[in-house]
This record gives sequence, C-alpha cells and structure tokens, in this order.
Amino acid sequence: MKIRESGMPEETYWESFFDTQYIFSQLQLDSKINDAVEFGSGYGTFTIPAAKIIKGTLFALDIDPAMIERLNQRIDETKLFNIKVINRDFVKEETGLKENSVDYVMLFNILHAENPISLLEESYRILKSNGKLGIIHWIYSETTPRGPSMNIRPKPEQCIQWAESAGFLIAKPVLLFHPYHYGILGLKT
Repeated sequence: MKIRESGMPEETYWESFFDTQYIFSQLQLDSKINDAVEFGSGYGTFTIPAAKIIKGTLFALDIDPAMIERLNQRIDETKLFNIKVINRDFVKEETGLKENSVDYVMLFNILHAENPISLLEESYRILKSNGKLGIIHWIYSETTPRGPSMNIRPKPEQCIQWAESAGFLIAKPVLLFHPYHYGILGLKT
C-alpha cells in the first residue's frame, strides 16, 4: 500500500529541498552507525549520502517500482556496494528485517501514513538497544511548495507523541531544517 499523498515531484526539484549533510549532522547519522534502514527511499535523496557515511549496510525500502529502478540506477552510477534495495510494502508486511538488527532508522517525510504508530513500532522492533530514530517532516504550513495536505500533515508534537507511545525517548525535539522541514531524534533505550 502506497503511503497516502506520497507522489514524488521531479527529482532535481525534490532534492533542492534538503541539505542532507546538515540534516544528518543534526540527527546524528554519522560514521559510528553500522547498519541503517530508510522507510520509503524514493529517488535515494537520503539513501545515497547516508550510505557514504555509515560503516555497514543501508537497507532502502520502497513500494514503488519506478523509485526502486531509479535508486538502483543511482547506486550503479555511484558504485556504492553497501545499499540493499528492497521492493516491499512495509506498511502491510513490515520491513522483513530481524528484531534488534539495525543501528539507525530514517522515517523521512512519511509519518503522514494512515497508521504512523505502526511504522514507529516497526522501527523500534528492528532497532538495536541505543539505536537512533531520525524523523523529518514538512512544517505545518500551507506555504510549503509540497507536502501532504494539512489535514494529514503531522505537527512536531504529534510525531513526538507517536514516537513516545512506540517506546522511544526523544533526544532532540523539533530541529528546524529551513525553510520547509523539521526533525526529531529518538532513541531506543
């Protein structure tokens, strides 16, 4: 099942919204991370730069065959060998990853899903103890050039509440990634 309102704009336009290195530095995705997973990898906007930082494998999950194809093209172009692309409906079937198996989970622009808590619970399940959860989403404003409609766009406080209900400790609440996004860092303790 595709996440509601998850259509992707043109690739270059999409990537213009993010300073990935700054986002990673604030959300503590760094060279100490061994294995990581990204829910909804899309074009690989975060997948490619994250794979260059971490020590181990980056599991890139997406349901859209067109996104999978484009990500595989980018992996071939960059000659990265530590990305495992998985075409999977993680909303219905979870990730398929083992419990306590990864050090970092990226939930970037995805918590407008029908059941965001289930994504957070699956994130908690697959994270090792002391693993990290990075959340990014569009700010709650109609002035953003993209993003889900306001009636399903989560406010930071909602994301924090959902993450806490899934068991996460919030280490860094509401980081601003100007001009259109915010971030939250959670820990599995």
